[in-house]
Amino acid sequence: MLDLSSDVRDLTAAIVDIESVSGDERTLADAVEAALRGCSHLTVERDGDSVVARTDLGRSRRVVIAGHLDTVPVAGNLPSRIEQGRLYGCGTSDMKSGVAVQLKLAATVTEPVHDVTYVFYDCEEIDAERNGLRRLAAHNPQWLTGDFAVLMEPTGGQIEGGCQGTMRVEVTVRGERAHSARSWMGRNAIHDAGRVLDVLRSYEPRRPVVEGLEYHEGLNAVFVRGGVAGNVIPDECVVTVNYRFAPDRSVAAAEAHLREVFAGFEVQVTDAAAPARPGLDHPAAEAFVRAVGEGHARAKLGWTDVARMSELGVPAVNYGPGDPTLAHTKDEYVTLTEIVRAEQRMTVWLTGNG
Repeated sequence: MLDLSSDVRDLTAAIVDIESVSGDERTLADAVEAALRGCSHLTVERDGDSVVARTDLGRSRRVVIAGHLDTVPVAGNLPSRIEQGRLYGCGTSDMKSGVAVQLKLAATVTEPVHDVTYVFYDCEEIDAERNGLRRLAAHNPQWLTGDFAVLMEPTGGQIEGGCQGTMRVEVTVRGERAHSARSWMGRNAIHDAGRVLDVLRSYEPRRPVVEGLEYHEGLNAVFVRGGVAGNVIPDECVVTVNYRFAPDRSVAAAEAHLREVFAGFEVQVTDAAAPARPGLDHPAAEAFVRAVGEGHARAKLGWTDVARMSELGVPAVNYGPGDPTLAHTKDEYVTLTEIVRAEQRMTVWLTGNG
């Protein structure tokens, strides 16, 4: 049983100690649901292992505060422990400290200046088809309706606006097979793939400013596949390239760009996810940046579920305690002061006291 009256640091430790590897969130989802159903000011809904709680106070705006319950597989880092002001354990940074802040806000901020929807969802850390937020958007999109959203992913306590899009393509180079003892009778596709690598080495990524935030794009080879046998000149080499693009480009524009960059090669898109614009010009977002970020925000260099909110027409940002570079590591931790600070700043925003 989760005690929502406990200190947010203790609540974080309690949540961390409930193992919830992706696909096995039921115990934690049950605990979250039970705790929230004890709050008379909230309406609580359940879809699979996702839990949604909301206020219905008739406010002029509604904000969505969301976070995922799952973690990557445990690496001998449970139960949690505290050392020198840090809480160590699987999911401490990504993102059970953020979930703890959500739960404290849901329990304690009973008269927010905006109506609030709190979303706790499953299966964020694995393939997109199983993502709980995606399932909610498909089955119950009305539960995610809002004017502005905060994804409490770890950001080191900094507001990160929008997110980059991502695309993977396979660039194929063709050659001609021959016996390696008579290599001149063929054409080595792996050797010719050097031309693809030359393109990547000379590529200068854009650093566009979108709605006041600077994004830094990236274009990189992530896999190389080729070869037939130890005595055969290969007739095919495939270079898998990952493109991280700013939110001023659509998926279609990103694909067109890559086809231009790799003109003359076979290019096949194998995976793509749309970016999200920051949306910081929305009044609710402006108020959030003032109250929580002290007027400052930076671009999110990566993809997060803010993109799913953006697809629903809800501008969203990333904000939460925890260092994202520690996510998924054996020695993952979050500083206790950062959890407290996040709760305090979010409370100031929701109560209108900023």
